[in-house]
Amino acid sequence: MTKAEREQKKQEKLLAEQQRVAGMRAFERDAVLRQFGTGFFPELLSGEPGSEQSDHPEGWDRILICGIDEAGRGPLAGPVAAGAVILRPDHDILYLNDSKKLSAAKRDMLFDVIKEEALAWQVSLVWQERIDEINILQATYEAMRSAVAGLSVQPSVLLNDAVTIPMLNIPQVPVVKGDAKCLSIAAASILAKVTRDRLMEEMDQKYPEYGFAKHKGYGTREHIEAIRKYGPCPIHRRTFIQNYI
Repeated sequence: MTKAEREQKKQEKLLAEQQRVAGMRAFERDAVLRQFGTGFFPELLSGEPGSEQSDHPEGWDRILICGIDEAGRGPLAGPVAAGAVILRPDHDILYLNDSKKLSAAKRDMLFDVIKEEALAWQVSLVWQERIDEINILQATYEAMRSAVAGLSVQPSVLLNDAVTIPMLNIPQVPVVKGDAKCLSIAAASILAKVTRDRLMEEMDQKYPEYGFAKHKGYGTREHIEAIRKYGPCPIHRRTFIQNYI
């Protein structure tokens, strides 16, 4: 392949990625408008030019969409993490996707970009003691509420990955597999996963016999064997490991 052909291939890939991101941006806007319509948002009814109802009103940049996602519901150890991200309406961040579909290197790169470019972001943790006390679903909701409360900007609407968070008075739209469809949810999933993964790598230094750096607390054969051999450590979720001790 010649240099010119390689450059053309590179440009084709860039264009395809730009189109994919544009499609995700349109999807999340459509999801909000299908749920509520433009009349629900005073931001679009301010009387300013372009605020009249349409498929994509020019006043849309006044609607602050916050993506919400979690990481760590399934592991046997460590906290559950929830990310909340409000992306700037004019952002040009590429490669946002479900964090599980990205390499660790790509997630680490996007983690820094999101924190630098987002209008507001927050990651909250709920640890194993609380998970054992109230169950993982309620702990996940608690982490999500905490992440939203920690934002420096009040969102207009929440886009959540497949759930409706109780005890929040902000409009919500649950989107099944939202981390692969909506830019803001994808960004939240990346922040949550990278934060939690790095924390579990730190826990590996404290409890090296369990291999947390490798499996991040999930129930791999290696992890289960370590629990049976050494017993649980302080960050294990007791309600998750009853069959192994």
